[in-house]
Amino acid sequence: MTVNERVDLLRGLMGEKGIDAYIVTKFDPHMTEDSPEHYNYVKFISGFTGSNATVLITKDEALLWTDGRYFVQAHRQLKGTYFKMQKENSPKSVDYKTYARDITPQNGVMALNGATISVFEAMGLIDKLSQKDISLQIDIDLIGGIWEDRPELSNNKVFIHDIKYAGECRQEKISRVRGVLKEESIDAYVISSLDDIAWLFNLRGNDVPNNTTFASYVVITQEDAALFVHSDKISDCVEELAGSHVTLKPYDGVPDYLNSLGKDKIIAFDNRRSNYLIYSKISSGHKVRDIKEITSEMKACKNKVEIENIKNVNIRDSAYMVRFIKWLKENVGKQEITELDISEKLIEIRGKDKNYLSPSFKTIAAYMGNAAMMHYSATEESYSTIKPEGFLLVDSGGQYLDGTTDVTRTIVLGSVSSEMKRDYTLTLKSNISLARAVFLKGVSGVMLDMLARQPMWNNLMDYKCGTGHGIGFCLNVHEGPQNISTRVIAAPFKEGMILSNEPGVYR
Repeated sequence: MTVNERVDLLRGLMGEKGIDAYIVTKFDPHMTEDSPEHYNYVKFISGFTGSNATVLITKDEALLWTDGRYFVQAHRQLKGTYFKMQKENSPKSVDYKTYARDITPQNGVMALNGATISVFEAMGLIDKLSQKDISLQIDIDLIGGIWEDRPELSNNKVFIHDIKYAGECRQEKISRVRGVLKEESIDAYVISSLDDIAWLFNLRGNDVPNNTTFASYVVITQEDAALFVHSDKISDCVEELAGSHVTLKPYDGVPDYLNSLGKDKIIAFDNRRSNYLIYSKISSGHKVRDIKEITSEMKACKNKVEIENIKNVNIRDSAYMVRFIKWLKENVGKQEITELDISEKLIEIRGKDKNYLSPSFKTIAAYMGNAAMMHYSATEESYSTIKPEGFLLVDSGGQYLDGTTDVTRTIVLGSVSSEMKRDYTLTLKSNISLARAVFLKGVSGVMLDMLARQPMWNNLMDYKCGTGHGIGFCLNVHEGPQNISTRVIAAPFKEGMILSNEPGVYR
């Protein structure tokens, strides 16, 4: 079935249910950055495979919003379909909420799957729609109704992440969270973000590709630490969790649990990392408070054991990268090597490590012009053969029990142009400028981002992505709240935080 045929089917269902516009997001119920394929509605309906996108379908239009990392990719992947790309954050662009309001008739009906949009986004959308008395239906999964070959959800087992790697037991972590709840007069704290849950309970899984997380929710009170997870997934951990006074609940039981706590309870969660469907089911008798994810900053500040492990894992991973580069330079031009082979070779080399679990993200192996797409991904249908000339960009990493790595390298394979030499040198200067930074306590990433961009700006150049991001510990390769970018994020750097340093030129 083609993209256009899928859109036609969706429009048919919209007509039957009296829906004027339907919104599709890129998220799963936990607002995961790279959600499982089961929730990749955007890819199914549009064919676009990037990590950031929002789709709007009406009877006459099909629109897809994405950011500067994916403009080239979206242009290619949407070609020949009904879809038109909308450039986020461009001077003349209109955000999808405003566009949705403007295109929907007065007193019209808009719909989406409320489990795949955050409370923050949903509230912003509802505010826009109220200006024209447009109603929003949040419990309609129209795409699920037409997705015949939809991938199944993972049923992988959850496993214990040993204290020799984690450095702090779950009881201590839960106690720290309860201390914050007491200070803030919060009765119940809901966690939906999967990496926070895995960190808090020293558990790991394999439900999200390359992320070592598992589908679950958590509610912490002063009396209870409730983990909402499918029972068959957690069976190997029941005894140890019981010893830590963790109670196990059904995965979909969060609303009922919260509503059973009694009246006038203060329930807190992060509006940006929690889905709107659960929020909408909380009894009006409770007081709901938006709070920045308590566990997020705790998780970001690595303890001494984690830091020592991370140093060790990066030394080993660097050795694997040297082996890979040696293999590549000795064999390119002598045997056929494609972008697909790069990913397989890195897995082969890293896989010999006793603590290796998986890649930490899907390897980006982009030869020459393909590297202009920031999150390019070679496929069996479209890939390049690598020659002993020009540049190869390799962005890859590994998940190990003792840490997570993220390594970006541009490898010179032979003759290059003067322009390529200049761009390579500017990128190196940018990297060194940031690496040498000495800064005051309380500084955040936006204040350091300019140091990396200055060599680019001096040459009237820039790049449409962040410079650096937090990195998890045997968890998500992208981890907040800290980052280094032009975006103003109130997350000052603190001791123990780890960030990448990866400015670049995309040409």
